[in-house]
Amino acid sequence: MSRVVVTGRIPEVALESLRAEHEVDAWEAAEPIGRDELLNRVAGADALVTLLTERVDAELLDAAGPQLQGVANVAVGYNNIDVPVCRERGVVVTNTPDVLTEATADIAMGLILMATRRLGEGERIIRRREPWAWGMFYLLGSGLQGKTLGVIGLGGIGAATARRARAFGMRIAYSSRNPCSPEVAQELGAQRLELDELLRTADVVSVHCPYSDATHHLIGAQQLALMPDTAYLVNTARGPIVDEAALADALSERSIAGAGLDVFEQEPQVHEGLLELDNVVLVPHLGSATIETRTAMATLAADNALAVLRGEDPPTPV
Repeated sequence: MSRVVVTGRIPEVALESLRAEHEVDAWEAAEPIGRDELLNRVAGADALVTLLTERVDAELLDAAGPQLQGVANVAVGYNNIDVPVCRERGVVVTNTPDVLTEATADIAMGLILMATRRLGEGERIIRRREPWAWGMFYLLGSGLQGKTLGVIGLGGIGAATARRARAFGMRIAYSSRNPCSPEVAQELGAQRLELDELLRTADVVSVHCPYSDATHHLIGAQQLALMPDTAYLVNTARGPIVDEAALADALSERSIAGAGLDVFEQEPQVHEGLLELDNVVLVPHLGSATIETRTAMATLAADNALAVLRGEDPPTPV
């Protein structure tokens, strides 16, 4: 029987699956595990089931020991894992793609609606019990019909967001390292543009590319300056893709109309400049936060860990 360390709280159904075959040491406190505690717990583990809040690097692999066979990340992104170091040591890394596509696209579309229609501002007015009255020019936002959604990274989540936007009458443009399939392009009527052109022409820009060194601050002051002052930016991918300080400046100066963020550069901290602004919607990384999706993510991660320990190919290797 192998030892599996689960570094954060996950749905019980996934734990039961792991316990049916192996000894499981699961961190079940509500708060994230501390680094020192994590390094202690992983000692002697044959497999790790990790959350995106845990950094998996050479130090952690050293603490685990040479018997470690796999790291199953409960996330589609794996920027918390040093994949090259894992590969050097023969440690299989897996993630949980596809199962969170629809839930994250829902959040992206929700942020688009909240930002363009100023719903966050309106709710705060009500909750603060401020006086208000209906008026022709009160809290005017921007409609979506006939506007262009610019998708940065037309993968699964980007395409799912684009489908929702099409239902709202939007045109689709995208920027991506590689062109999407002809079938997806035809379904969405999607036009591929260089990033600068997409930023210049899109009414709403939605970020869906993976995070890497190449996409760190992909959207910074220079890119934000290309966007029209009527445009909106939404990010449900990874926080460091957008330079938060530059975004706060652009929103404060009204060089873009608004933004919606589900992810942040230094989670759970948020740039102070953003907190002071009404023209940005801020939500605490809720992209995959449905009961169904989080259960599917944890179950897939458990299946990945079990497959590695059986000597089988895991369902979703990185």
